[in-house]
Order: sequence, then structure tokens, then C-alpha cells
Amino acid sequence: MIWKNSTLSDISRIGDGAHASLKRVDSGIPYLTAKNITKSGVDYSNMDYISEETYNKHFKEKSNALTQPKTDDILYSIIGTIGGVYVVRDEKIGISSSVAIFRSDCEKVLPHYLAYFLKSSSFDAQVQAIKGGVAQGFMSLEKLGTVNITYPEDIEYQKRIVDVLFAYDSLIENNQKQIKLLEEAAQRLYKEWFVDLNFPGYEDVKIVDGLPEGWKKLPLPKIAPIVTGKKDANFATENGQYLFFTCAQEPIKAPSYSFDCDAVILAGNGDFNVKLYRGQFEAYQRTYVFSPYDSNNLYLLYHAVKNNMRQLFQGASGSTIKFLTKRMLEEIMIYIPDGNTLKTFTKYCESYQKKIEILNKQITFAKEARDRLLPKLMNGEIEV
Repeated sequence: MIWKNSTLSDISRIGDGAHASLKRVDSGIPYLTAKNITKSGVDYSNMDYISEETYNKHFKEKSNALTQPKTDDILYSIIGTIGGVYVVRDEKIGISSSVAIFRSDCEKVLPHYLAYFLKSSSFDAQVQAIKGGVAQGFMSLEKLGTVNITYPEDIEYQKRIVDVLFAYDSLIENNQKQIKLLEEAAQRLYKEWFVDLNFPGYEDVKIVDGLPEGWKKLPLPKIAPIVTGKKDANFATENGQYLFFTCAQEPIKAPSYSFDCDAVILAGNGDFNVKLYRGQFEAYQRTYVFSPYDSNNLYLLYHAVKNNMRQLFQGASGSTIKFLTKRMLEEIMIYIPDGNTLKTFTKYCESYQKKIEILNKQITFAKEARDRLLPKLMNGEIEV
């Protein structure tokens, strides 16, 4: 097998997104920035949108500049945590200047092969060398164009490599979809029972002072202590044994842990994302960790915080709220139902959570297997 070595600019066109500050709207065409392009794909939880008019104005295809993402173009985050990769599907999206576009010369390199190479340790090592090892930063398009790409000359062989890796990514994506459905089912149950108060038997329960009889309404500090992580981002290690929760959607890894509990984990800035995790983990210094005094209140706490953050974030759109304070969290109120209702709710949530944890383990195993194979396939150590 003949392997070739070219620079990224030799085998693809390179561009980036809008350099202007575009007006956001509540719904419309997705507008991706570097925060949305993660090493796991696109993070849709904090998506911005632009109007059709704005899209048409800023994302017209030009002969001398690549700005409009099209099917099979590769998006690559170039600001902040550099290295997120996403292959554009049949979709209309806009991107900011914090995202680079690569349009592969398909006679030389298949788009999906190039995307996998951009995720490889070989490519990342070259990028880190150019950056000088700085954790956060910026990569210019000119510098990116100088990075070397290794690829088989035979296009069919490239396709075989892609097929092997894509099998793992398909499993990961399917599991992520199942997790999303399970999380949505739990959220609907919480809303029905604890927001709309349509819990089982509600027709026969008296309302006393705005609460169903036998229920309590308590501030968050009565349910769990408000604490934060103590580590900064530099504590992370690529091969760490424990999950390290920062303010990003995806946890990273740490060599040790400070927490060993069932906890609700809240990003103190960014999109205020909320996670539930059970076990040993590490937390970033701007991340809140709530471990309930009574373990029976874990799912109530999780969904109450999640519901409040959704409302707060939506209300903060366009305002100056950039981070959460302890005082804000102290004002979160949580319904504590009667024992039977709590027991039933916990039973449903526990069923969902166990399935989610199994799916997450499968995702972890699939990612680890794919990531072990990727460099060996890319350097010809393993043939397909």
C-alpha cells in the first residue's frame, strides 16, 4: 500500500465562518460556534439560531472564499479548546469565525477519512506543537494549512478504514439517541408531577397553602450543601482514571478524585448544564456539586435544578448573567412530596438512570476501542 504525505492546504480548501457579530433569534437556522464543536461532535444543548435573511447575507458561496458549510465539509473548532471535529450532513447551518471549514479534494482524500485524521493523535500532536502546548488559544487558518496529513493513495482503502471506524461511531450515536429519549422521558415525568402537579391520585389530594397536603417546599440548601470543585483545568490528564466535570458539556479525565457520592453537578457558567453522576469524580472550581443529605431526594434535586437552570438560561438570553452565584442557587425551591409519591417517582427515575448508565458504559468502551484503532489504521500498522 502506497501512503502519501501532504499538507492540509494541499488536499483541501480551507475557510472559516462569519467574522461579524450576527443577530440571534429564538429559532431558525442553527449557528455554530467553537463551543458547539466538541471532540464528541456537535453539542446542541446551547445552540444559537439566525434568521434566513441573516444566513443569506453572510453565507453565500464565493469563488475566492469558503464560508458556507455544505454536505461532507468538515468543521473544526479553532478557538478555546481546539480540536472539535464535525462532518456536515445534509443540513443548512451557519458558523462563526471560531470554526474552520475544510472541503476535501475527494480525488485525493475522502472527507470522512480526513475527518478521522483530524481526530488522530498525529494531527493533534502537530497542532499542539504549533500552539506551544497552551491549553486554550487560537489556531489560524494559515497555520492549520501547514499541518501534515498521511493517507493511502488508494481511495477504496481509505473507504475501508472509514467503514471500520464508522461502525463504532454509529454505535455511539445510537446510544446517545437512546440516552436523550430516556432523559426526556424522566423530564416529562418530573414536569407532569412536580410542575403541573398531576401526580398519581392528585384528584383526591387537598391543596393547602398552594401545596398538595403532605408536601413540603424547601430551598436547595435544605436538600444538599452547596459546594464547588477545587481543581483548575490544568489538573486534567488525557489518560486519567476518573471523570473530571468542568463547565463544558463533555467531562474530561483526572488522575484522582475528590468526590465519591451520588451528586448533581452544575456548570457555574457557560450554558449552566446539569448532570447526574454516581461514583468517584473530580470537579472544576467553577462547577457546583450537590450531594443530597437524603439519597431519596437525588432525582428530585436533579430535575428541580435542571428545570430552574433551563428557565434561568432562557430568561438570561441577551442579559448580563454570565455565571451563577451561591445566592441564586439558594433561591431554588424544591417540592418534597409525600413518601409514596416520592418512592414511585424514584422507582421510575432509577429505572431510566440504570439504562442510561449502561448505555454510557457502552459508549465509553466504543470510544476507547475506536481511539485505539484510529492511530494504527492511520499509520498503516493495522491493515484492513
